[in-house]
Amino acid sequence: MRSFLLAMCLLPAIGWMPPAPAQVRRCSLPDGSLIYTDRQCEAIGARERLPPVLPADGTYQRRMLCARSPQELADGLAAAVQSGDANRIAALYDWTGMGSHTANAVMDRLQAIADRGLVDVQVLRSRSADSDADTPQRFDETSGQLLTPAPRPSRILGLQLSQVQKNGYTPINTRFGMHRRMDCWWLQP
Repeated sequence: MRSFLLAMCLLPAIGWMPPAPAQVRRCSLPDGSLIYTDRQCEAIGARERLPPVLPADGTYQRRMLCARSPQELADGLAAAVQSGDANRIAALYDWTGMGSHTANAVMDRLQAIADRGLVDVQVLRSRSADSDADTPQRFDETSGQLLTPAPRPSRILGLQLSQVQKNGYTPINTRFGMHRRMDCWWLQP
């Protein structure tokens, strides 16, 4: 009995550990879509997309007061989530007109987001109207050539935050609305 107890105490000391969960990789396919896998990205014909990295020396202490573009808001959200601080995420939110009950619910949601690992933040855009098949085609009557209409800019829909659950491998996506107010971009519920 004594040797059994001694063996049980020595197992951790000699390096026996349960297997670690698989690493989730974020891969971009050639068409630009994002896929999550535990395999090497190259094995599925994709390339790895790494999350933005904050400097280890803590030099990124600048507080974003105003995101001037949707991409700047996405970068600010990535940095805030990576810091694990719900208050940094809240600084990117437009709280105008929000009651205390709703604000408390939003802060609970932001704390849950801050507690998870970051994978990616992407700006969501509508598809460009020139890619639709029902766009009428016109011909130049003098040259007989097909005229291609000028592409219309895509509309910004919001941000998609991709994370992994606390278990380290289950993906979860959160979508944020966003709008422009006073020449700044803000998150909204």
